[in-house]
Parts: sequence; structure tokens; C-alpha cells
Amino acid sequence: MKTLKDKVVVITGAGSGIGRALAVECANRGSLLALADIDEAGLAETVELVKQTGAEVRSDRLDVADRAAFTAYAAAVAEQFGRVNVVINNAGVALAGDVADLSYEDMEWIVGINFWGVVHGTKEFLPHLIESGDGHVVNLSSLFGLVSMPGQSAYNATKYAVRGFTEALREEMIIAGHKVGVTSVHPGGIKTAIARNARVSDKEDKRATAELFDKKLARMTPEKAAQIIVRGILKNQARVLVGIDAHVLHHFAKVTGSRYQDVVALVSKNVLPGKKVV
Repeated sequence: MKTLKDKVVVITGAGSGIGRALAVECANRGSLLALADIDEAGLAETVELVKQTGAEVRSDRLDVADRAAFTAYAAAVAEQFGRVNVVINNAGVALAGDVADLSYEDMEWIVGINFWGVVHGTKEFLPHLIESGDGHVVNLSSLFGLVSMPGQSAYNATKYAVRGFTEALREEMIIAGHKVGVTSVHPGGIKTAIARNARVSDKEDKRATAELFDKKLARMTPEKAAQIIVRGILKNQARVLVGIDAHVLHHFAKVTGSRYQDVVALVSKNVLPGKKVV
């Protein structure tokens, strides 16, 4: 795929952050858009931004963890546009807390959205992408799908799972000879509301955790991230690292091997907010 002009692009989690920026970037490149989010108000704002470019756009409220809803959504999008060329499974949430403190309910919640949401988006649209003869799957993993972080076990688990799922899918498309590119995206700290909207365990200070992310870790704008991701699609990159932090930590972990975990633990002990007394 050398251009996004006149391509039908599906984006989940399009109501804010990277999803919104991707919608605008693709619209500016001449794409036809199918945008979805569970946040109807945020999605409506994105649609207004996209319409300013003159792009054709469809919008739907969608819970990506709901398999039946996703099945119906994919069928409706394919029927309306007659084809699907690109699917960007971007919707995601965060959950902070040590393993011992996390509830099963919250862990099931994040797995449903971050992992099953990606699986649903991939499987439901894959037949249409193959049929297009010019398709691409883009799954949003994370820097935390390359290295682990304390207090992020459930988030790490989902993002590592997305990475493995996506890389295997790319191999399968190559073996089958399908003209479907597959890209795993690994953003570092991007200026989005993911930390502010996250769930946390009873022992985490949500405000302090969000402030740490917003003020010290989130360095890149969603718009810049979207540009990098789109370039990765057009180059058919297997893996796209987004941000200097993603590049640095990824290569640090490659050089140090499993010992990176000891370094991260020592640094995190002095950086992460203290636990609440419950």
C-alpha cells in the first residue's frame, strides 16, 4: 500500500488521543473513514474535525470487547463502503497496580478491551482486507509490549499479547500469499488521557500516577505519533516504535537482556508514587 487516498480506513478508539489524530491524518490523505469509540461525545468531536477536511466519514458507538457488537459493526461498515482496506485497532485502556492488589474484575476488563478488542477487530475485518487485495492491519501495542514495568502487569500482559498475536498474523499473511500488510505499533509516552482515565488498585494514588505520566513521561503529541504510524503503514513496517523513549528502552532491553528488569525495578522504586494505606 503506497497511498491512503481513496482507501477505506477503520479506526477504533477514535474519540480522542492517537485515534483522533490518526483519523485527521488519514482524512487529510484522502481516506474514507469508519470511526468507532465507546465515548460518543469524544467521537462526535472527532467527526467534526474530519468533516472539515471534506472526507467521507461513518461513526459508531462501539464497545470493542463486545464480540457480537463488533461482528455487526464490521458487516455494516463493509456493506456501506463496499470494501475495507485498513483496520487500525487503536482502542485501549490502562490499569495500574501490583499483581497482589489487582481485582480479577479489573484484570478481565483490561483484557477484554486491550486484547480481545484487537482480536475482534482483526478477525472480523480480515476477510474484507484479504478480499480488497490491498489491505493492512495495524494493532496498537505499546512500549510496555516490549519491556515490562512494575505496577503495569495487566497492561503489560495485554500489550505483549497484542504484539505476539500481530507478529504471528504477519507471518501467516506472508505464508498464505495474501496482500495484507500487518504492523505492530509501540508508542512510548504520548500526550493522551489514558492515565487520567485508567483504573487503579485500591492501593494506588490515581492522581499522583496520572500526574507522573502527564508531566514527566508523556512527551510526544498524538499528531506526531499519527504521522509516524501512517509512515509505517505505507512502508509496510512490521514494527513501529513511536517516541525516543520507545527506541531507547527497547534497545536498552535488547542489550542488557533479562537484567533490564533489575535496573527498572531499582529506578522505579525511587520514581513511582508511594502506595496508599488502605
